[in-house]
Amino acid sequence: MTTRRELLGSSALVALTGTTLGPVRVWAQASADRPGFFGAKDIAEAGFIYGLPIVMNYAVMHEYAVDRGSGQFKAPFNHIKNEPNVFTYKDTAIVTPNSDTPYSFVWMDLRAEPVVLSVPAIDPKRYYSVMLCDGNTYNYGYIGTRTTGNEAGHYMVVGPDWKGAVPAGIKRVFRSSTQFSLAGYRTQLFGPDDLDGVKAVQAGYQVRMLSAYLNQASPPAATAISFPMINKELAKTNFFEFLDFALQFAPPQANELAVRAELARIGVGAGKTFNFRDLPLDKKLEIGLGMKEGQRKVDEAVASTGKAINGWRLSGLPGNSEHYNGDWLKRAVAAQAGIYGNDPDEATYPFTRVDANGQTLDCSKHNYTLTFPAGAFPPVNSFWSLTMYDGKSQLLVRNPIDRYLINSPMLPAMKVNADGSLTLYIQHKTPGGDKQANWLPAPDGPVYLVMRLYWPKITPPSVLPAGEGTWQPPGVERVV
Repeated sequence: MTTRRELLGSSALVALTGTTLGPVRVWAQASADRPGFFGAKDIAEAGFIYGLPIVMNYAVMHEYAVDRGSGQFKAPFNHIKNEPNVFTYKDTAIVTPNSDTPYSFVWMDLRAEPVVLSVPAIDPKRYYSVMLCDGNTYNYGYIGTRTTGNEAGHYMVVGPDWKGAVPAGIKRVFRSSTQFSLAGYRTQLFGPDDLDGVKAVQAGYQVRMLSAYLNQASPPAATAISFPMINKELAKTNFFEFLDFALQFAPPQANELAVRAELARIGVGAGKTFNFRDLPLDKKLEIGLGMKEGQRKVDEAVASTGKAINGWRLSGLPGNSEHYNGDWLKRAVAAQAGIYGNDPDEATYPFTRVDANGQTLDCSKHNYTLTFPAGAFPPVNSFWSLTMYDGKSQLLVRNPIDRYLINSPMLPAMKVNADGSLTLYIQHKTPGGDKQANWLPAPDGPVYLVMRLYWPKITPPSVLPAGEGTWQPPGVERVV
């Protein structure tokens, strides 16, 4: 699927021909401006790191809002799609999917006019959030329990060039840096018998164009777009063509001018017509080498991101444009580790692929336990969860009890040790007996574990600042 790590992780050197996005085009720079072999390779490397989140985002948008036959299609632009269920192993469009807060999605086309997002009054005990993430994968705003409270309200999302008066009744205006943007809703599910409660909340989410909110005539529609098809193979061969396409909807910010100027030298950017298939062989090798090196650097940075604590890694990766401040590798790492992740203040994500001794977690070879000491559960204002993923694909794992995570609302049904601690059993086959209640089913192979701490506390004990806080996750212990 189009946003798995493997989508862009293969070497471009094996893809010296590919499907084009339009008419045949050529490497068009004047000879004097063409970079040499290593110059082009370096530009492609930097451009790949810069563009990876943008292309990953385009792939998800295409599956969710454009390609009705994708199998992952949610709804057309500016329409909400509520998912009154949790993600399972069948959901493959987004890596490391969250399965403890049912989602709602709105892909917004902000070219013609702003969008108004209205939320109902929600039980103060129920956490919810609406994360606004644009085509640059910047989290540029939040509506929800932590930021705006659980009262009803109307909020307006505008495009990068919008100018106008804010109408009455709008509590806050959020500006996207791109003309297409995502509103990702997370609504807390208290337990399997709470789906009707989630559905009732989701039914109150409303999406309207500004003109509809004002009961006015709609402005002229934006120009129709022929969105290029994207899939795993096309993303390998046509990476810079997809980046070229997406950048037309993302006016450059000041900290992007340098990297965009360099990309223009290899034909990528405003008014350019990059086409990998039609490049001479030496140019393909330059671009391929650059992409391969860029992916290697992202892979290495993902593996070492944040601070290692008891085998877990903690970092505060996602954020807005100011948070990244032109650090394109940091932005790429955030996307590859889990695109559309929350800001650390909204949710913090300790993750691991190794046990407490630094050995790779592999449930085809070993069983493991994770024990929280009495009174030392993750410190949150809302709730926490621990989710199991396949270590290779970062997707949820099919299992006989349809359990993909363990979270704090489930604790009353779990077996507690005599000293008040809680032990979770992480293994491929059931531990049996009374341990079954505490079983987190694992793949028959490598394991990737992610904690989610929703609205983490900021006073000790706290996980914040990520990796520096007074609370630390316990290590995963190998038992067999």
